[in-house]
Amino acid sequence: MRSVTKNKQERSVASAIREAILQSTDRIWIYTDFNSMPPAAVSQALSRLYREGLVKRVRKGVYYRPKQTVLGESKVSLAALISKLLPSDARPTGYTAARVLGLSTQVPVEPSYAVSKTKAPASVAGVKVTVRRPVSSVCVGTREAAILEFLRERGETSERSPEETVYRLLRIIKEPGMFANLAEAAMQEPPRVRAMLGALGQEAITRKSELVKLRSSLNPLSRYDFGRLRCMRYAKEWLAK
Repeated sequence: MRSVTKNKQERSVASAIREAILQSTDRIWIYTDFNSMPPAAVSQALSRLYREGLVKRVRKGVYYRPKQTVLGESKVSLAALISKLLPSDARPTGYTAARVLGLSTQVPVEPSYAVSKTKAPASVAGVKVTVRRPVSSVCVGTREAAILEFLRERGETSERSPEETVYRLLRIIKEPGMFANLAEAAMQEPPRVRAMLGALGQEAITRKSELVKLRSSLNPLSRYDFGRLRCMRYAKEWLAK
């Protein structure tokens, strides 16, 4: 009786998964999309659909339902794969962050992202994943996250001159609400990030209260390496070496 019940359950799972996938195109599917169903049954159902040619296997446990175009079947995009497999608070780093900010035209062979140790995924093919300290609990957008990571790396990945780089960053942080979010999130960043952000904020003429909070978080006896961003007008006031 238990075997009959199990087989019936597996057929029900397979039918539900087949219906869901057949109603979709150009979508990535992973086991956790079917969390309410028994994992073993989900695995078997997806494997069966792969053997039937209804889905493509991107990598172990990751499947893609292509759509037909005039050029043939669509291909899964790396951006979509990253969005699906990395946690929502993953941050672009390195040249990936610089590209998000309009400071680099390089398209990295392997896009790079930083993720919290507590949310680290299995390795993602084609993506460089850096696992480190918990990412800030403050909710920030992609560009805000890119700025924090860019400052963490002292602006070394910018293809523009130091002065042009600072000008570009100033234009971004002057957008409504941008600096306030950055200042809050930066409180969980290394001191040099807070110092560089403070120098940018002072040059952008932001609210004094936001700058006071950043400044009070820094040790006045410390000095920080601003890298290529040491050209900022108020760098010395913000403890740049």
